[in-house]
Amino acid sequence: MTDPSQDEINRRANEKARKRKAARDKILATKTIEKGLLIVHTGKGKGKSTAAFGLVLRALGNGMRVGIVQFVKGKWQTGERPVLERFADQVDLRVSGEGFTWETQDRARDIAAAEAGWAAAKEMIEACRGEAPRYDMLVLDELNIVLRYDYLAVAEVVEALSHRPPDLHVVVTGRNAKPELIEAADLVTEMTMIKHPFREQGVKAQKGIEF
Repeated sequence: MTDPSQDEINRRANEKARKRKAARDKILATKTIEKGLLIVHTGKGKGKSTAAFGLVLRALGNGMRVGIVQFVKGKWQTGERPVLERFADQVDLRVSGEGFTWETQDRARDIAAAEAGWAAAKEMIEACRGEAPRYDMLVLDELNIVLRYDYLAVAEVVEALSHRPPDLHVVVTGRNAKPELIEAADLVTEMTMIKHPFREQGVKAQKGIEF
């Protein structure tokens, strides 16, 4: 038997693609709901906040307004901040926290910072009610960290996020997401660490990569 010609291979591939598209179109026709999503980025791998700020960039490109509360990373001079400041008409960035717990070594101060950040988040959520919502998306960066250490009551947080305005997207980042939050979320992504230069090669945090 002779091998099929390139024309025959292309014809078969095109026919398979046509069938896949027809099946895909049939599935898409059943997806009619529009709603704000509760999105959780968690796991031990790198990229949780990075992915969230990628969503921020996409939202800005669509003319959306974004509110951001950064828990924990208060002392870090992260590269995204000066960029987002250029979009002051679309972005409201609040910073709460003074670093990770092993840096502050002051639980009472950490709790106070977490409570201040959560108060800002609740204010942003409330600003989205009514006919003229202030934001289309909120990013609560590293909220999972303060929930992990019980600096905030997870039940209160899940209750507030579950009863957010229906069109508001909320993105929560940080490792060790609480099961209650995962259960309430619409979309959960777990970043899995396969290799990391900090652990395996002794490479310190790199500008533009880690911060």
